[in-house]
Amino acid sequence: MAEQQIQNKEKLKIVGTFQQSRNYGFVVPDNRKLSEDIFIPKEKINGALDNQKVVVEITAPAKEEEHKSPEGKVIEILGNTDDPGIDILSVVRAYELPDAFTERELRQAERVAKDVSEADRAGRMDLREIQMVTIDGDDAKDLDDAVSLSVAGGVYELGVHIADVSNYVQEYSALDREALKRGTSVYLADRVIPMLPKALSNGICSLNEGEDRLALSCLMQIDQEGTVLDYRIVESVIRVDKRLTYHIVKQILEDDDITDTDETDTGQEREDLRNLVPMLLEMGKLAAQLRKNREKRGSIDFDFPESKLILDETGYPVEIMPYERNAATKLIEEFMLLANETVAQHFYWLDIPFLYRSHESPEQEKIRKLALLMRNMGFGMKTGREEIHPKEIQKLLWQAEGSESEALVSRLALRSMRQARYTPASLGHFGLASRYYCHFTSPIRRYPDLQIHRIIKQQLRGRLDEEKQAHYREILDAVAVQCSAMERRAGEAERECAKMKKAEYMEAHVGEVFTGVVSGVNSFGIYVELENTVEGLISVSDLQDDFYRYDENGYRLVGEHTGRCFSLGQRLQVKVKRANKALKYVDFVLGD
Repeated sequence: MAEQQIQNKEKLKIVGTFQQSRNYGFVVPDNRKLSEDIFIPKEKINGALDNQKVVVEITAPAKEEEHKSPEGKVIEILGNTDDPGIDILSVVRAYELPDAFTERELRQAERVAKDVSEADRAGRMDLREIQMVTIDGDDAKDLDDAVSLSVAGGVYELGVHIADVSNYVQEYSALDREALKRGTSVYLADRVIPMLPKALSNGICSLNEGEDRLALSCLMQIDQEGTVLDYRIVESVIRVDKRLTYHIVKQILEDDDITDTDETDTGQEREDLRNLVPMLLEMGKLAAQLRKNREKRGSIDFDFPESKLILDETGYPVEIMPYERNAATKLIEEFMLLANETVAQHFYWLDIPFLYRSHESPEQEKIRKLALLMRNMGFGMKTGREEIHPKEIQKLLWQAEGSESEALVSRLALRSMRQARYTPASLGHFGLASRYYCHFTSPIRRYPDLQIHRIIKQQLRGRLDEEKQAHYREILDAVAVQCSAMERRAGEAERECAKMKKAEYMEAHVGEVFTGVVSGVNSFGIYVELENTVEGLISVSDLQDDFYRYDENGYRLVGEHTGRCFSLGQRLQVKVKRANKALKYVDFVLGD
Protein backbone atom coordinates (compact mmCIF):
# COMPACT_ATOMS: atom_id res chain seq x y z
CA MET A 1 0.00 0.00 0.00
CA ALA A 2 2.74 2.47 0.94
CA GLU A 3 4.52 1.69 -2.35
CA GLN A 4 1.37 2.54 -4.29
CA GLN A 5 1.01 5.88 -2.49
CA ILE A 6 4.60 6.83 -3.23
CA GLN A 7 4.36 5.92 -6.92
CA ASN A 8 1.01 7.65 -7.51
CA LYS A 9 1.87 10.65 -9.71
CA GLU A 10 -0.75 13.25 -10.58
CA LYS A 11 -0.76 15.62 -13.54
CA LEU A 12 1.33 18.75 -13.12
CA LYS A 13 -0.55 21.46 -11.24
CA ILE A 14 0.65 25.02 -10.79
CA VAL A 15 -0.56 27.87 -8.58
CA GLY A 16 -0.50 31.41 -9.91
CA THR A 17 -2.31 34.69 -10.58
CA PHE A 18 -4.87 34.76 -13.39
CA GLN A 19 -4.66 37.63 -15.88
CA GLN A 20 -7.69 38.19 -18.11
CA SER A 21 -7.62 39.15 -21.77
CA ARG A 22 -10.62 39.46 -24.08
CA ASN A 23 -10.66 35.95 -25.54
CA TYR A 24 -8.16 34.08 -23.38
CA GLY A 25 -6.15 34.36 -20.18
CA PHE A 26 -2.70 33.78 -18.74
CA VAL A 27 -1.59 32.50 -15.36
CA VAL A 28 1.61 33.94 -13.92
CA PRO A 29 3.12 31.16 -11.74
CA ASP A 30 3.92 31.94 -8.10
CA ASN A 31 7.03 29.79 -8.49
CA ARG A 32 9.48 32.12 -10.21
CA LYS A 33 11.61 29.17 -11.28
CA LEU A 34 8.88 28.58 -13.86
CA SER A 35 9.86 31.24 -16.34
CA GLU A 36 6.87 30.99 -18.70
CA ASP A 37 3.30 32.12 -18.13
CA ILE A 38 0.61 29.54 -18.83
CA PHE A 39 -1.82 30.18 -21.66
CA ILE A 40 -5.48 29.52 -20.77
CA PRO A 41 -7.93 29.17 -23.71
CA LYS A 42 -11.28 30.89 -23.21
CA GLU A 43 -13.17 27.61 -22.81
CA LYS A 44 -10.79 26.52 -20.03
CA ILE A 45 -10.95 29.69 -17.87
CA ASN A 46 -13.80 28.12 -15.87
CA GLY A 47 -15.03 31.35 -14.29
CA ALA A 48 -11.69 32.77 -13.12
CA LEU A 49 -11.53 36.56 -12.86
CA ASP A 50 -8.65 38.97 -13.29
CA ASN A 51 -6.13 38.99 -10.41
CA GLN A 52 -7.49 35.86 -8.74
CA LYS A 53 -5.27 33.12 -7.36
CA VAL A 54 -5.97 29.89 -9.22
CA VAL A 55 -4.70 26.35 -9.63
CA VAL A 56 -4.10 25.28 -13.22
CA GLU A 57 -3.45 21.88 -14.69
CA ILE A 58 -1.02 21.76 -17.60
CA THR A 59 -2.74 20.25 -20.65
CA ALA A 60 0.00 20.85 -23.24
CA PRO A 61 3.72 21.55 -22.77
CA ALA A 62 5.51 24.59 -24.20
CA LYS A 63 6.60 24.36 -27.84
CA GLU A 64 9.81 26.33 -28.09
CA GLU A 65 10.16 25.90 -31.86
CA GLU A 66 6.72 27.48 -32.34
CA HIS A 67 7.26 30.04 -29.55
CA LYS A 68 4.18 28.72 -27.76
CA SER A 69 3.67 28.92 -24.01
CA PRO A 70 2.50 25.89 -22.06
CA GLU A 71 -1.27 25.52 -22.07
CA GLY A 72 -3.52 24.73 -19.18
CA LYS A 73 -6.98 24.83 -17.66
CA VAL A 74 -8.18 26.39 -14.42
CA ILE A 75 -9.22 23.61 -12.04
CA GLU A 76 -9.65 25.65 -8.83
CA ILE A 77 -10.24 29.30 -7.95
CA LEU A 78 -8.67 30.08 -4.58
CA GLY A 79 -9.88 33.69 -4.26
CA ASN A 80 -8.79 37.26 -4.81
CA THR A 81 -5.09 37.89 -4.35
CA ASP A 82 -5.62 40.25 -1.41
CA ASP A 83 -8.22 38.17 0.45
CA PRO A 84 -7.10 37.11 3.96
CA GLY A 85 -5.46 33.68 3.98
CA ILE A 86 -5.25 33.30 0.20
CA ASP A 87 -1.47 33.78 0.31
CA ILE A 88 -1.01 30.80 2.63
CA LEU A 89 -3.64 28.75 0.77
CA SER A 90 -1.63 29.31 -2.40
CA VAL A 91 1.40 27.70 -0.72
CA VAL A 92 -0.81 24.85 0.51
CA ARG A 93 -1.92 24.14 -3.06
CA ALA A 94 1.56 24.64 -4.53
CA TYR A 95 2.92 21.91 -2.25
CA GLU A 96 -0.21 19.79 -2.72
CA LEU A 97 -0.80 19.62 1.02
CA PRO A 98 -4.12 17.85 1.70
CA ASP A 99 -6.04 20.30 3.89
CA ALA A 100 -9.45 18.62 4.11
CA PHE A 101 -10.66 15.21 5.22
CA THR A 102 -13.32 13.24 3.38
CA GLU A 103 -16.74 12.68 4.93
CA ARG A 104 -15.82 9.04 5.39
CA GLU A 105 -12.66 9.93 7.34
CA LEU A 106 -14.48 12.49 9.48
CA ARG A 107 -17.30 10.03 10.28
CA GLN A 108 -14.77 7.35 11.16
CA ALA A 109 -12.97 9.76 13.52
CA GLU A 110 -16.24 10.74 15.20
CA ARG A 111 -17.24 7.08 15.53
CA VAL A 112 -14.05 5.98 17.29
CA ALA A 113 -13.61 9.12 19.44
CA LYS A 114 -15.59 7.74 22.38
CA ASP A 115 -14.88 8.34 26.05
CA VAL A 116 -12.54 5.84 27.68
CA SER A 117 -14.62 2.91 28.91
CA GLU A 118 -14.06 0.13 31.43
CA ALA A 119 -13.35 -2.22 28.51
CA ASP A 120 -10.71 0.20 27.19
CA ARG A 121 -8.98 0.22 30.57
CA ALA A 122 -8.85 -3.57 30.86
CA GLY A 123 -5.32 -4.97 30.89
CA ARG A 124 -3.67 -1.56 31.18
CA MET A 125 -1.58 -0.21 34.02
CA ASP A 126 -3.73 2.31 35.88
CA LEU A 127 -1.65 5.46 36.43
CA ARG A 128 -4.51 7.87 37.04
CA GLU A 129 -3.44 8.54 40.61
CA ILE A 130 0.10 9.48 39.56
CA GLN A 131 0.70 13.25 39.57
CA MET A 132 1.41 14.29 35.98
CA VAL A 133 1.26 17.33 33.74
CA THR A 134 1.44 18.37 30.12
CA ILE A 135 3.79 21.24 29.22
CA ASP A 136 3.20 22.89 25.86
CA GLY A 137 2.93 26.22 24.09
CA ASP A 138 0.09 28.58 24.98
CA ASP A 139 -1.89 27.81 21.82
CA ALA A 140 -1.22 24.05 21.54
CA LYS A 141 -4.33 21.91 21.17
CA ASP A 142 -2.90 18.48 20.27
CA LEU A 143 -1.28 17.42 23.54
CA ASP A 144 0.34 14.06 22.88
CA ASP A 145 2.83 13.82 25.77
CA ALA A 146 2.55 14.07 29.55
CA VAL A 147 5.31 13.73 32.16
CA SER A 148 5.45 12.58 35.76
CA LEU A 149 8.27 12.36 38.29
CA SER A 150 8.74 10.96 41.78
CA VAL A 151 11.89 10.48 43.85
CA ALA A 152 12.50 7.64 46.31
CA GLY A 153 15.80 6.62 47.88
CA GLY A 154 17.70 9.03 45.66
CA VAL A 155 16.29 7.41 42.50
CA TYR A 156 14.02 9.26 40.09
CA GLU A 157 11.07 7.53 38.46
CA LEU A 158 10.39 9.50 35.30
CA GLY A 159 7.25 8.73 33.36
CA VAL A 160 6.84 9.84 29.76
CA HIS A 161 3.25 9.12 28.78
CA ILE A 162 2.31 9.26 25.09
CA ALA A 163 -1.21 9.27 23.65
CA ASP A 164 -2.17 5.81 22.38
CA VAL A 165 -3.35 6.98 18.97
CA SER A 166 -3.05 3.46 17.55
CA ASN A 167 -6.04 2.47 19.67
CA TYR A 168 -8.21 4.75 17.52
CA VAL A 169 -6.48 4.58 14.12
CA GLN A 170 -6.49 1.01 12.93
CA GLU A 171 -4.04 -0.16 10.29
CA TYR A 172 -5.42 0.09 6.73
CA SER A 173 -8.50 2.04 7.86
CA ALA A 174 -9.49 5.16 5.92
CA LEU A 175 -7.94 7.26 8.71
CA ASP A 176 -4.70 5.29 8.55
CA ARG A 177 -4.40 5.55 4.78
CA GLU A 178 -4.87 9.32 4.94
CA ALA A 179 -2.45 9.66 7.85
CA LEU A 180 0.23 7.77 5.89
CA LYS A 181 -0.46 9.93 2.84
CA ARG A 182 0.08 13.09 4.92
CA GLY A 183 2.95 11.70 6.98
CA THR A 184 2.97 14.63 9.38
CA SER A 185 1.01 17.63 10.59
CA VAL A 186 2.09 20.88 8.92
CA TYR A 187 2.46 24.08 10.94
CA LEU A 188 2.06 27.12 8.70
CA ALA A 189 2.06 30.80 9.65
CA ASP A 190 -1.71 31.08 10.13
CA ARG A 191 -2.96 27.51 10.37
CA VAL A 192 -2.20 23.91 11.22
CA ILE A 193 -2.93 21.16 8.71
CA PRO A 194 -3.29 18.16 11.03
CA MET A 195 -2.39 14.57 10.21
CA LEU A 196 -5.59 13.42 11.91
CA PRO A 197 -9.09 14.97 12.19
CA LYS A 198 -9.69 17.28 15.15
CA ALA A 199 -12.05 14.78 16.82
CA LEU A 200 -8.88 12.76 17.43
CA SER A 201 -6.01 15.26 17.41
CA ASN A 202 -7.71 17.79 19.70
CA GLY A 203 -10.15 15.34 21.28
CA ILE A 204 -9.83 11.77 22.53
CA CYS A 205 -6.15 11.46 21.56
CA SER A 206 -5.17 14.75 23.20
CA LEU A 207 -4.07 14.34 26.82
CA ASN A 208 -6.50 16.95 28.11
CA GLU A 209 -6.51 17.97 31.75
CA GLY A 210 -8.78 15.93 34.03
CA GLU A 211 -9.79 13.39 31.35
CA ASP A 212 -9.10 9.67 31.29
CA ARG A 213 -6.84 8.87 28.35
CA LEU A 214 -5.19 5.75 26.92
CA ALA A 215 -1.42 5.95 26.65
CA LEU A 216 1.84 4.15 26.09
CA SER A 217 4.10 4.94 29.04
CA CYS A 218 7.86 4.69 29.27
CA LEU A 219 8.64 4.47 33.00
CA MET A 220 12.33 4.98 33.72
CA GLN A 221 14.29 4.65 36.94
CA ILE A 222 17.21 7.09 36.86
CA ASP A 223 19.98 7.72 39.35
CA GLN A 224 21.24 11.14 40.44
CA GLU A 225 23.91 11.07 37.71
CA GLY A 226 21.21 10.72 35.03
CA THR A 227 21.86 7.05 34.22
CA VAL A 228 18.82 4.91 33.38
CA LEU A 229 18.95 1.99 35.82
CA ASP A 230 15.80 0.22 34.68
CA TYR A 231 12.67 0.91 32.63
CA ARG A 232 9.28 -0.44 31.65
CA ILE A 233 7.25 0.22 28.53
CA VAL A 234 3.56 -0.37 29.27
CA GLU A 235 0.06 0.26 27.99
CA SER A 236 -1.59 2.58 30.49
CA VAL A 237 -4.56 4.69 31.36
CA ILE A 238 -3.71 8.15 32.68
CA ARG A 239 -5.35 11.37 33.84
CA VAL A 240 -3.40 14.63 33.54
CA ASP A 241 -3.63 16.80 36.65
CA LYS A 242 -2.76 20.10 35.01
CA ARG A 243 -2.17 21.54 31.56
CA LEU A 244 0.86 23.79 31.98
CA THR A 245 2.48 26.15 29.50
CA TYR A 246 6.16 26.80 28.87
CA HIS A 247 5.64 30.32 30.19
CA ILE A 248 4.39 29.13 33.59
CA VAL A 249 7.01 26.40 34.01
CA LYS A 250 9.78 28.84 33.02
CA GLN A 251 8.64 31.18 35.79
CA ILE A 252 8.80 28.36 38.31
CA LEU A 253 12.20 27.02 37.20
CA GLU A 254 14.01 30.26 36.34
CA ASP A 255 12.21 32.95 38.32
CA ASP A 256 10.90 30.99 41.33
CA ASP A 257 7.57 32.74 40.81
CA ILE A 258 3.98 31.63 40.11
CA THR A 259 2.19 34.94 40.56
CA ASP A 260 2.44 36.41 37.05
CA THR A 261 0.50 33.80 35.10
CA ASP A 262 -2.75 33.76 33.18
CA GLU A 263 -3.80 30.51 34.84
CA THR A 264 -3.69 31.66 38.46
CA ASP A 265 -6.64 34.02 38.54
CA THR A 266 -8.34 32.13 41.38
CA GLY A 267 -7.07 30.98 44.72
CA GLN A 268 -7.77 27.35 43.81
CA GLU A 269 -5.80 27.61 40.57
CA ARG A 270 -2.86 29.09 42.46
CA GLU A 271 -3.05 26.35 45.09
CA ASP A 272 -3.17 23.61 42.42
CA LEU A 273 -0.06 25.08 40.85
CA ARG A 274 1.76 25.31 44.18
CA ASN A 275 1.15 21.59 44.70
CA LEU A 276 3.00 20.88 41.47
CA VAL A 277 6.03 23.07 42.21
CA PRO A 278 8.08 20.40 44.11
CA MET A 279 7.72 17.93 41.22
CA LEU A 280 8.57 20.60 38.64
CA LEU A 281 11.70 21.66 40.54
CA GLU A 282 12.88 18.04 40.66
CA MET A 283 12.13 17.78 36.93
CA GLY A 284 14.30 20.81 36.34
CA LYS A 285 17.22 19.21 38.24
CA LEU A 286 16.91 15.93 36.34
CA ALA A 287 16.62 17.65 32.96
CA ALA A 288 19.76 19.69 33.68
CA GLN A 289 21.68 16.50 34.51
CA LEU A 290 20.43 14.73 31.38
CA ARG A 291 21.46 17.71 29.30
CA LYS A 292 24.91 17.73 30.90
CA ASN A 293 25.30 14.04 30.07
CA ARG A 294 24.29 14.58 26.45
CA GLU A 295 26.78 17.40 26.06
CA LYS A 296 29.51 15.25 27.62
CA ARG A 297 29.02 12.47 25.06
CA GLY A 298 29.05 15.05 22.22
CA SER A 299 25.37 15.58 21.47
CA ILE A 300 25.03 18.73 19.38
CA ASP A 301 22.72 21.48 20.62
CA PHE A 302 21.84 23.83 17.76
CA ASP A 303 20.65 26.72 19.88
CA PHE A 304 19.76 29.27 17.20
CA PRO A 305 16.48 31.17 17.12
CA GLU A 306 13.52 29.87 15.18
CA SER A 307 11.05 32.49 13.98
CA LYS A 308 7.81 33.26 15.76
CA LEU A 309 5.32 35.11 13.55
CA ILE A 310 2.53 37.10 15.21
CA LEU A 311 -0.36 37.65 12.78
CA ASP A 312 -3.50 39.76 13.21
CA GLU A 313 -7.01 38.51 12.42
CA THR A 314 -6.50 39.21 8.71
CA GLY A 315 -3.24 37.26 8.54
CA TYR A 316 -1.05 40.36 8.40
CA PRO A 317 2.27 39.96 10.28
CA VAL A 318 2.39 42.50 13.11
CA GLU A 319 5.51 41.15 14.81
CA ILE A 320 8.38 38.78 14.11
CA MET A 321 10.65 37.58 16.88
CA PRO A 322 13.00 34.74 17.76
CA TYR A 323 11.17 31.81 19.34
CA GLU A 324 12.30 31.50 22.93
CA ARG A 325 14.03 28.39 24.23
CA ASN A 326 14.09 28.31 28.01
CA ALA A 327 14.31 25.92 30.95
CA ALA A 328 10.76 24.68 30.32
CA THR A 329 11.21 23.88 26.63
CA LYS A 330 14.56 22.23 27.37
CA LEU A 331 13.00 20.14 30.15
CA ILE A 332 10.45 18.60 27.80
CA GLU A 333 13.09 18.21 25.11
CA GLU A 334 15.35 16.21 27.45
CA PHE A 335 12.57 13.94 28.67
CA MET A 336 11.33 13.22 25.13
CA LEU A 337 14.87 12.53 23.88
CA LEU A 338 15.47 10.07 26.73
CA ALA A 339 12.20 8.24 26.09
CA ASN A 340 12.94 8.03 22.36
CA GLU A 341 16.42 6.60 23.03
CA THR A 342 15.17 4.13 25.63
CA VAL A 343 12.42 2.77 23.38
CA ALA A 344 14.75 2.56 20.36
CA GLN A 345 17.44 0.68 22.29
CA HIS A 346 14.88 -1.74 23.74
CA PHE A 347 13.46 -2.71 20.37
CA TYR A 348 16.85 -2.81 18.66
CA TRP A 349 18.01 -5.54 21.02
CA LEU A 350 14.74 -7.45 20.59
CA ASP A 351 15.80 -7.70 16.93
CA ILE A 352 12.32 -7.19 15.52
CA PRO A 353 11.12 -4.92 12.68
CA PHE A 354 11.08 -1.27 13.78
CA LEU A 355 11.30 2.26 12.41
CA TYR A 356 14.25 4.40 13.54
CA ARG A 357 15.13 8.06 13.22
CA SER A 358 18.55 8.07 11.58
CA HIS A 359 21.04 10.89 11.18
CA GLU A 360 24.18 9.73 9.42
CA SER A 361 27.65 11.26 9.71
CA PRO A 362 28.24 14.34 7.52
CA GLU A 363 30.18 14.19 4.28
CA GLN A 364 33.90 14.85 4.75
CA GLU A 365 33.95 17.56 2.07
CA LYS A 366 31.21 19.54 3.81
CA ILE A 367 33.07 19.30 7.11
CA ARG A 368 36.27 20.58 5.47
CA LYS A 369 34.36 23.56 4.06
CA LEU A 370 32.79 24.21 7.47
CA ALA A 371 36.21 24.12 9.16
CA LEU A 372 37.54 26.67 6.65
CA LEU A 373 34.56 28.94 7.25
CA MET A 374 35.03 28.70 10.99
CA ARG A 375 38.74 29.52 10.79
CA ASN A 376 37.88 32.62 8.77
CA MET A 377 35.46 33.60 11.54
CA GLY A 378 38.09 33.04 14.23
CA PHE A 379 36.93 29.66 15.54
CA GLY A 380 39.07 26.55 15.67
CA MET A 381 37.80 23.16 14.55
CA LYS A 382 39.65 19.86 14.30
CA THR A 383 39.26 17.75 11.17
CA GLY A 384 41.10 14.62 10.12
CA ARG A 385 40.95 11.70 7.79
CA GLU A 386 38.51 9.79 9.96
CA GLU A 387 34.82 10.62 10.26
CA ILE A 388 34.30 13.60 12.51
CA HIS A 389 32.91 12.95 15.99
CA PRO A 390 29.87 15.03 16.93
CA LYS A 391 31.79 16.26 19.96
CA GLU A 392 33.95 18.39 17.61
CA ILE A 393 30.83 20.18 16.38
CA GLN A 394 29.68 20.70 19.95
CA LYS A 395 33.07 22.17 20.88
CA LEU A 396 32.68 24.59 18.00
CA LEU A 397 29.27 25.68 19.28
CA TRP A 398 30.73 26.16 22.77
CA GLN A 399 33.41 28.45 21.32
CA ALA A 400 30.74 30.59 19.67
CA GLU A 401 28.43 30.63 22.70
CA GLY A 402 27.69 34.17 23.83
CA SER A 403 29.27 35.77 20.77
CA GLU A 404 27.46 37.80 18.14
CA SER A 405 28.07 34.91 15.74
CA GLU A 406 26.49 32.22 17.95
CA ALA A 407 23.29 31.79 15.91
CA LEU A 408 25.17 31.95 12.61
CA VAL A 409 27.72 29.33 13.67
CA SER A 410 24.88 27.01 14.73
CA ARG A 411 23.15 27.49 11.39
CA LEU A 412 26.30 26.94 9.33
CA ALA A 413 27.10 23.80 11.31
CA LEU A 414 23.58 22.51 10.77
CA ARG A 415 23.83 23.13 7.03
CA SER A 416 26.92 20.93 6.91
CA MET A 417 24.96 17.99 8.35
CA ARG A 418 23.05 15.36 6.42
CA GLN A 419 19.28 15.46 6.68
CA ALA A 420 17.79 13.11 9.25
CA ARG A 421 15.42 10.48 7.88
CA TYR A 422 13.41 7.42 8.82
CA THR A 423 14.94 3.97 8.25
CA PRO A 424 14.03 0.38 9.18
CA ALA A 425 17.67 -0.12 10.23
CA SER A 426 19.20 1.59 13.26
CA LEU A 427 21.91 3.75 11.67
CA GLY A 428 22.47 5.93 14.72
CA HIS A 429 21.87 9.64 15.23
CA PHE A 430 25.00 11.71 14.64
CA GLY A 431 23.56 14.99 15.94
CA LEU A 432 22.52 13.43 19.23
CA ALA A 433 25.64 11.22 19.44
CA SER A 434 23.20 8.38 20.01
CA ARG A 435 23.54 4.80 18.81
CA TYR A 436 19.81 4.12 19.03
CA TYR A 437 17.07 6.63 18.33
CA CYS A 438 13.45 6.63 17.18
CA HIS A 439 10.41 8.91 17.19
CA PHE A 440 8.01 7.60 19.83
CA THR A 441 6.59 10.73 21.44
CA SER A 442 4.31 12.42 18.86
CA PRO A 443 1.86 9.95 17.26
CA ILE A 444 -0.84 12.64 16.87
CA ARG A 445 1.30 14.59 14.41
CA ARG A 446 3.89 12.11 13.04
CA TYR A 447 3.07 8.86 11.28
CA PRO A 448 6.36 7.08 12.17
CA ASP A 449 5.46 7.37 15.86
CA LEU A 450 2.03 5.88 15.17
CA GLN A 451 3.63 3.10 13.15
CA ILE A 452 6.00 2.02 15.92
CA HIS A 453 3.23 2.25 18.55
CA ARG A 454 1.48 -0.57 16.68
CA ILE A 455 4.64 -2.69 16.76
CA ILE A 456 5.21 -1.91 20.45
CA LYS A 457 1.67 -2.95 21.38
CA GLN A 458 1.86 -6.16 19.35
CA GLN A 459 5.09 -7.03 21.17
CA LEU A 460 3.71 -6.14 24.61
CA ARG A 461 0.67 -8.34 23.99
CA GLY A 462 2.76 -11.28 22.77
CA ARG A 463 1.21 -11.13 19.30
CA LEU A 464 4.31 -10.28 17.26
CA ASP A 465 4.60 -13.71 15.66
CA GLU A 466 6.57 -14.53 12.51
CA GLU A 467 3.64 -13.62 10.28
CA LYS A 468 3.30 -10.18 11.88
CA GLN A 469 7.04 -9.57 11.74
CA ALA A 470 7.07 -10.50 8.05
CA HIS A 471 4.24 -8.03 7.48
CA TYR A 472 6.16 -5.17 9.10
CA ARG A 473 9.38 -6.05 7.29
CA GLU A 474 7.46 -5.87 4.03
CA ILE A 475 5.99 -2.38 4.61
CA LEU A 476 8.56 -0.48 6.68
CA ASP A 477 10.92 0.45 3.83
CA ALA A 478 8.11 2.17 1.93
CA VAL A 479 6.69 3.77 5.09
CA ALA A 480 10.14 5.21 5.91
CA VAL A 481 10.53 6.67 2.41
CA GLN A 482 7.02 8.13 2.41
CA CYS A 483 7.33 9.71 5.86
CA SER A 484 10.77 11.16 5.12
CA ALA A 485 9.47 12.70 1.89
CA MET A 486 6.38 14.16 3.54
CA GLU A 487 8.49 15.61 6.34
CA ARG A 488 10.68 17.38 3.77
CA ARG A 489 7.62 18.68 1.92
CA ALA A 490 6.13 20.05 5.15
CA GLY A 491 9.40 21.75 6.08
CA GLU A 492 9.68 23.40 2.68
CA ALA A 493 6.09 24.68 2.83
CA GLU A 494 6.62 26.03 6.36
CA ARG A 495 9.78 27.88 5.29
CA GLU A 496 8.06 29.26 2.18
CA CYS A 497 5.22 30.70 4.27
CA ALA A 498 7.67 32.20 6.75
CA LYS A 499 9.69 33.86 3.95
CA MET A 500 6.52 35.32 2.48
CA LYS A 501 5.27 36.72 5.80
CA LYS A 502 8.69 38.13 6.65
CA ALA A 503 8.82 39.95 3.31
CA GLU A 504 5.27 41.24 3.88
CA TYR A 505 6.28 42.51 7.31
CA MET A 506 9.35 44.30 5.94
CA GLU A 507 7.32 46.03 3.20
CA ALA A 508 6.11 48.37 5.95
CA HIS A 509 9.68 49.08 7.10
CA VAL A 510 11.30 50.25 3.87
CA GLY A 511 13.81 53.02 4.66
CA GLU A 512 14.28 51.94 8.28
CA VAL A 513 17.67 50.97 9.71
CA PHE A 514 18.29 47.66 11.53
CA THR A 515 21.24 45.82 13.03
CA GLY A 516 22.13 42.42 11.61
CA VAL A 517 24.86 39.83 11.14
CA VAL A 518 26.35 38.71 7.82
CA SER A 519 24.90 35.23 7.29
CA GLY A 520 26.12 34.52 3.77
CA VAL A 521 28.53 35.92 1.17
CA ASN A 522 28.82 35.17 -2.54
CA SER A 523 29.86 36.87 -5.76
CA PHE A 524 26.64 38.85 -6.10
CA GLY A 525 26.19 40.13 -2.57
CA ILE A 526 25.96 39.82 1.18
CA TYR A 527 23.14 38.15 3.09
CA VAL A 528 22.36 39.80 6.42
CA GLU A 529 20.14 38.34 9.12
CA LEU A 530 18.40 40.79 11.47
CA GLU A 531 17.84 40.21 15.17
CA ASN A 532 14.19 39.38 14.41
CA THR A 533 15.38 36.50 12.10
CA VAL A 534 14.52 38.28 8.81
CA GLU A 535 17.22 37.72 6.19
CA GLY A 536 17.88 40.01 3.22
CA LEU A 537 20.46 40.67 0.52
CA ILE A 538 22.81 43.60 -0.03
CA SER A 539 23.55 43.41 -3.75
CA VAL A 540 27.19 43.94 -4.72
CA SER A 541 25.90 46.64 -7.12
CA ASP A 542 24.72 48.61 -4.08
CA LEU A 543 28.20 48.68 -2.54
CA GLN A 544 29.07 52.06 -4.04
CA ASP A 545 32.27 52.92 -2.16
CA ASP A 546 34.52 50.46 -4.01
CA PHE A 547 34.71 47.64 -6.52
CA TYR A 548 34.32 44.40 -4.55
CA ARG A 549 35.70 41.02 -5.51
CA TYR A 550 34.59 37.70 -4.07
CA ASP A 551 37.33 35.82 -2.22
CA GLU A 552 36.11 32.24 -2.67
CA ASN A 553 38.59 30.71 -0.22
CA GLY A 554 37.85 33.27 2.46
CA TYR A 555 34.08 33.44 1.83
CA ARG A 556 34.22 37.22 1.84
CA LEU A 557 33.90 40.30 -0.38
CA VAL A 558 37.00 42.50 -0.50
CA GLY A 559 37.17 46.09 -1.77
CA GLU A 560 39.82 46.42 -4.50
CA HIS A 561 40.98 49.90 -3.47
CA THR A 562 39.97 50.29 0.16
CA GLY A 563 40.58 46.72 1.29
CA ARG A 564 37.26 46.82 3.13
CA CYS A 565 35.98 43.29 3.85
CA PHE A 566 32.55 41.80 4.39
CA SER A 567 32.72 38.34 5.96
CA LEU A 568 30.55 35.86 7.83
CA GLY A 569 29.53 36.84 11.34
CA GLN A 570 30.29 40.53 10.83
CA ARG A 571 27.83 42.92 12.46
CA LEU A 572 26.33 45.58 10.17
CA GLN A 573 23.83 48.42 10.16
CA VAL A 574 21.51 47.98 7.17
CA LYS A 575 18.65 49.96 5.68
CA VAL A 576 15.66 48.25 4.05
CA LYS A 577 15.79 49.12 0.35
CA ARG A 578 12.76 47.14 -0.76
CA ALA A 579 10.70 44.07 0.13
CA ASN A 580 8.34 42.02 -1.99
CA LYS A 581 5.81 39.63 -0.50
CA ALA A 582 4.88 38.04 -3.83
CA LEU A 583 8.49 37.27 -4.71
CA LYS A 584 9.41 36.55 -1.06
CA TYR A 585 12.56 38.67 -0.87
CA VAL A 586 14.02 41.53 1.17
CA ASP A 587 16.80 43.80 -0.13
CA PHE A 588 19.07 45.91 2.07
CA VAL A 589 21.68 48.60 1.54
CA LEU A 590 24.35 49.58 4.04
CA GLY A 591 22.90 51.74 6.76
CA ASP A 592 26.05 53.60 7.77
